[in-house]
Amino acid sequence: MTVTEGKFDFAIDRGGTFTDVFARLPDGRERVLKLLSHDPQNYKDAPTEGIRRVLEEETGQAFPREQPVETSLIGWIRMGTTVATNALLERQGERTALLVTKGFKDLLHIGTQARPKLFDLEVAVPDVLYEEVIEVDERVVLRQDGCQLPRKEPKRIVTGSTGDSLEVWRELDMQRVEDDLRGVLSRGIHSLAVLLLHSYTWSAHEKAVGSLARRLGFTQVSLSSEVMPMVRAVPRGYTVCADAYLTPKIRQYLKGFTSGFRGGLEGVSVLFMQSDGGLTPMEQFCGSRAVLSGPAGGVVGYAITSYSQTENKPAIGFDMGGTSTDVSRYAGHYEHVFEATTAGVTLQAPQLDINTVAAGGGSRLFFRSGMFVVGPESAGAHPGPACYRKGGPLTVTDANLALGRLLPSYFPRIFGPGEDEPLSCEETMEHFQQLTHEINHFLYTNQSQSSADGSAHSNNSRVMSSKSEMSMEEVAMGFIRVANEAMCRPIRALTQAKGHDTSQHVLACFGGAGGQHACAIAQALGMKTVFIHKYSGVLSAYGLALADVVEEVQEPCSLQYNPRSFSELDHRVEQLTQRCTETLRDRGFSSSQITTEVFLHLRYEKTDCALMVTATGYPGNSLSCKSGDFRSAFTKRYLQEFGFTIPDRPIMVDDIRVRGSGKSGIKSVTNTKMGSGILKATTITKCYFEDGYLDTSVYLWEELPCDHNIPGPAIIIDKNSTILVEPSCVAHLTEGGDVCIAVGSDPHCLLGTELNTVQLSIFSHRFMSIAEQMGRVLQRTSISTNIKERLDFSCAVFGPDGGLVSNAPHIPVHLGAMQETVQYQIKSIGNIIKEGDVILSNHPCAGGSHLPDLTVITPVFRSGVSGPVFFVASRGHHADIGGITPGSMPPHSTSLQQEGAVFTSFKLVTAGVFQEEAVTEALMAPAQYPDCSGTRNLHDNLSDLRAQVAANQRGSTLVGELIDSYGLAVVQAYMGYIQTNAELAVRDMLKEFARCRQKQTGSLEVEAEDFMDDGTPIRLRVQINENEGSAVFDFTGTGTEVWGNCNAPRAITFSALIYCLRCMVGQDIPLNQGCLTPIKVIIPSGSILQPSQNAAVVGGNVLTSQRVVDVIFRAFEVCAASQGCMNNVTFGSEGSGYYETVAGGAGAGPGWTGRSGVHSHMTNTRITDPEILEKRYPVVLEHFSLRPGSGGAGEYRGGDGVIRKLLFRNKVVLSVLTERRSTRPYGLHGGDCGASGLNQLHRADGRVLNLGAKTTVSLEPGDMFCLYTPGGGGYGEEDKQTAGDGRLLKKRRRFNDNFSERGSVFEYRMAQEGV
Repeated sequence: MTVTEGKFDFAIDRGGTFTDVFARLPDGRERVLKLLSHDPQNYKDAPTEGIRRVLEEETGQAFPREQPVETSLIGWIRMGTTVATNALLERQGERTALLVTKGFKDLLHIGTQARPKLFDLEVAVPDVLYEEVIEVDERVVLRQDGCQLPRKEPKRIVTGSTGDSLEVWRELDMQRVEDDLRGVLSRGIHSLAVLLLHSYTWSAHEKAVGSLARRLGFTQVSLSSEVMPMVRAVPRGYTVCADAYLTPKIRQYLKGFTSGFRGGLEGVSVLFMQSDGGLTPMEQFCGSRAVLSGPAGGVVGYAITSYSQTENKPAIGFDMGGTSTDVSRYAGHYEHVFEATTAGVTLQAPQLDINTVAAGGGSRLFFRSGMFVVGPESAGAHPGPACYRKGGPLTVTDANLALGRLLPSYFPRIFGPGEDEPLSCEETMEHFQQLTHEINHFLYTNQSQSSADGSAHSNNSRVMSSKSEMSMEEVAMGFIRVANEAMCRPIRALTQAKGHDTSQHVLACFGGAGGQHACAIAQALGMKTVFIHKYSGVLSAYGLALADVVEEVQEPCSLQYNPRSFSELDHRVEQLTQRCTETLRDRGFSSSQITTEVFLHLRYEKTDCALMVTATGYPGNSLSCKSGDFRSAFTKRYLQEFGFTIPDRPIMVDDIRVRGSGKSGIKSVTNTKMGSGILKATTITKCYFEDGYLDTSVYLWEELPCDHNIPGPAIIIDKNSTILVEPSCVAHLTEGGDVCIAVGSDPHCLLGTELNTVQLSIFSHRFMSIAEQMGRVLQRTSISTNIKERLDFSCAVFGPDGGLVSNAPHIPVHLGAMQETVQYQIKSIGNIIKEGDVILSNHPCAGGSHLPDLTVITPVFRSGVSGPVFFVASRGHHADIGGITPGSMPPHSTSLQQEGAVFTSFKLVTAGVFQEEAVTEALMAPAQYPDCSGTRNLHDNLSDLRAQVAANQRGSTLVGELIDSYGLAVVQAYMGYIQTNAELAVRDMLKEFARCRQKQTGSLEVEAEDFMDDGTPIRLRVQINENEGSAVFDFTGTGTEVWGNCNAPRAITFSALIYCLRCMVGQDIPLNQGCLTPIKVIIPSGSILQPSQNAAVVGGNVLTSQRVVDVIFRAFEVCAASQGCMNNVTFGSEGSGYYETVAGGAGAGPGWTGRSGVHSHMTNTRITDPEILEKRYPVVLEHFSLRPGSGGAGEYRGGDGVIRKLLFRNKVVLSVLTERRSTRPYGLHGGDCGASGLNQLHRADGRVLNLGAKTTVSLEPGDMFCLYTPGGGGYGEEDKQTAGDGRLLKKRRRFNDNFSERGSVFEYRMAQEGV
């Protein structure tokens, strides 16, 4: 298929800004070409223009631009395109309708119910892709053994493709569906997405709807059962909507593309790159598989070129562009993910694991409160960086230019308003002079304040005294170092998350901007080699030429992996393999060109961590499938990624996948010019490095011989990229013409304890990276669902005084709370803590939040220092630690002992020995109290505690390495500087608020009050000192401790306060002790916010915390109240239990309407997918939608709550722990209150009961629990003339302001913030 003798072959990557063309000429030569993707004054379509130019220049024949291109000379065309990605980002797809099972019209609006940005009060979420929803009255449910529902016999029992039996409760009413579809067509919508529950296994209803829709005239009909037949309705729904939304746009583009060729490219092989790294025929290219079409080519390019050229060492792909940087990994096989989010849409389809982070050449540079900040905001293509001469801001590109690392004389004259001028050094320098002056003014001002005030504001006032003012070059160099560190963090996460050593990788660099940063990043990560292919500037296009045609088929499964199911698995694998092979044969491949690979999507029973496993390297045997020994492959990979296996647990097969490849990639042949004589630089320039300006040799890549070394500092330039060889590195050209750089160690830079503002930003990244790596170890080595899969934990680093330094990831109710725990231990047992000791604590009086959150604290010692120099800690939510109810979250507890095991200052490890016997005894101790039990899951408790100890050990080691590098005094000094940076940001916010408040009211005092449902008041008075930027938060007047469990320990108030301060600051700041330094907090002893030692507190953690946030925001008039509740719902029986929190309405604010159906403030828990819920528990989800009208009216409406109805199939005990059932979420500035919530029980006998806010009740089969969650408050007085159309449309679609972050690292962080 690759042989096209005597013809031109083209591989083209059509990007957002540039289109790259790789051409293989009839005589075997290769050409590359780069042109603008949009240049309507000169051509209609960039790929067509690229082909036309090559044909015209190489043949000498005229190919007029206004005529279709003659195709007789073209062998094949391969393309990657960002058409689908851009349409998704800009929401410029086809008008689409969604047809969904009745009761679920808002399912995709609610999604996981988690907000994407934890501290974004507006909750800016991208719009859904569909314009209209049709609910179809059909219902299919899975059959369950032992189901006791008192229902009539079902109309039909059917068998799904997984082998599961299903009951058809409601058949399709085809006439009603037809009427609804005709209505949609009449409104001009011709694209339809169909999502029916459980259609992944039984698709008859979807297929019937699809046939009808096509007959009626819909031009695009996407069925979820065909697009991606995988369990979980929400991501499958997003995927099918994306397919319906994007595929017509792709077809539209393809139609325009083919029209530029004579005969519409008839007879020419045209292939497109899919998100999974495989090519597919043009007519098969669809929206759901196209989103990563552009970057996928680059991954294939570096994977094939660098892996073989560097002795098969694993490689990290580093593609640095204008707005962002793509990072990926290749170690002999492509790393895929099967569910990833792009532009706010979660797609359930095979995709290369490409991680996009906000640091590109166009990333903007900021100096905020003493901190160097790079991105995430980008200058974009227009206006672009300051040097582009279009009035743009300072960017990373400008910093490289200012340091002499970019040479304008080697750039084309395409800049300025007329696009005919060179890069502007003058504008860059002018901007940097201004920023340098601003930085030096800040340093001088704060140095003066520090001298005058001593330590009036902070114990870390030494942060204010900088050694000297900074030069312009030092400022530019500082931003480069900060940008490099920002790009190092996801690379560390990507490798270490799966148990790989980052330093043992090659850095494969490509893209226009990456060559300037590659050596520095490799040095920072300990990598020894940087590989840059000769086509690195157009590697995505070259990768298309190297890629194979891929056909994938997949189907769901519900079998256990054991000998009884092997014959069934073998049969299904054989069928799928045959389908793949026949499809590839139909596309012209011979049997010798076709290979297939079988994957099973495997997980341990009762876990959610599924791995897509290939048996390559594990041949079949008598105890396995014919396709391979998947058990061995799974257990080895599970052990590598998670640190353990579960030998006695059955392995479940969720999906069967076969990937067929038709070998069609070219093999590049290059005749390299061998050099002779002396290597001579084209010129020598001055370039700025850590040691100042150095003479730097400049070489043209095309003139380099391959038998010479090029010591740094040097610059290597070709048409599409600039490579900087750092002083400690040596470059050489391979025989293939590629650049390989041996990376030397970074010369140790002596750093003093005086403030270096650049190092401030770098240390901030390093401390955060330590906390992140602790979290990765904890997730890998834990065993419980809560920690391993729900990621309900936090890890943090603390100073010797117990002050928080860095906390990652962020769970709102953990913010700042662990600091109280660590400081309690220092005060109570600080004198007896020794090296090798580890402390366990969860008591509210010791900084605990609620008892299931167990905090493990490890002191970090240093030789020659008497006490701990740092502390590291991890807090994890244990599913059960005893008490009166399973789950240790009883709705009616009245004392702490009823909520589980209590630890105040328990030595979990003594002198390095884990105290298993003692901790077991303590976990079983609650059984001594009436009606209580000890822990119900001791094995998981012990395993997770060991995992927390291991995570802390990792943190301790990393802190030690940091001290080894810089010295203890320096590391502790920068710890203080980082805390002071957060302090400055909070002080600036308070000063600004005070100025506005003084101007409006003449007062610097604000106050607010709100109530719990039992009438308990929470009162707050805030007094602000404008000069200092400090405040006193006084909760005097708050109600007393209550008989119940809504009492909130002091740590909860501090968590709520630090959350509110971060939201009000409005920008990324380190979340540490410094945030609270300007704040004095007064909480009356014996109140609901500082209860007695044995008070019940479980509701305080999940309910009262929300009310504290409401009161703070009300005092500062930030926004109207959100639902103010987490809506805790628990049900279970002897055999199983289930817990969820449910979304509601968010409060509106100045300029935005409240988001509907989302979690707010102190929680961000994801909700279980409807299909998973019904598959694993004795329940049918009858209804899950928004609750219309529950948001408060106003100029900006509050968000609506949700309606959720659970029909129980067996006897269960239901517990609800809720608030805002009698009080309503307040509106602000004339906005109405949101509706209060309601908990109803519909008995099978027809009775309807109000359950109240907090209760436990026994349910019978056929009973239905109906939850109506509160809405958010409105903001501003409603304009009666526009009431109804309200400001519902005024919510800004901010999603594409910066860039679309994605990849497994991003998904991990989103999951962590969604617990």
